Amino acid sequence: MRILIIHGPNLNLLGRREPGVYGVQTLPQIDAQLQELAEKMNVELKIAQFNSEGEIISFIGDNADWADGIVINPAAYTHTSVAIRDAIAAVELPTVEVHLSNVFGREEFRHFSYISPVATGVICGFGAGSYVLALEAIVRTINMSDRN
Repeated sequence: MRILIIHGPNLNLLGRREPGVYGVQTLPQIDAQLQELAEKMNVELKIAQFNSEGEIISFIGDNADWADGIVINPAAYTHTSVAIRDAIAAVELPTVEVHLSNVFGREEFRHFSYISPVATGVICGFGAGSYVLALEAIVRTINMSDRN
């Protein structure tokens, strides 16, 4: 099984960016935790972080034939990007949208997601653990679809 892990803009600043909201773990620490879990689950990951919307879109399209599913934290693009939404819809891969913070407990503009309607599910509010839950969820989703 092959999963894309996509980190959106400013997530490269984790650990020092608003630690009260996003926690103190750095992105390399989160990626290492995901790699460790993936190895235990016999899953191959391709992990990338982009600050540019176009790079996210290209990464999704360029890896559509490689991947069995997507875990994406679109960060601020969650609330603004029809283009990322369309890329996810176009590749027709199971997708879990993930956020470190509980977006529904924050500013009103963060309550809307262009991504959620084309995602299989959404996990938010568990800090770095949100990524772990998302990886477990996408693997279960793919395994269940393989049985049908």
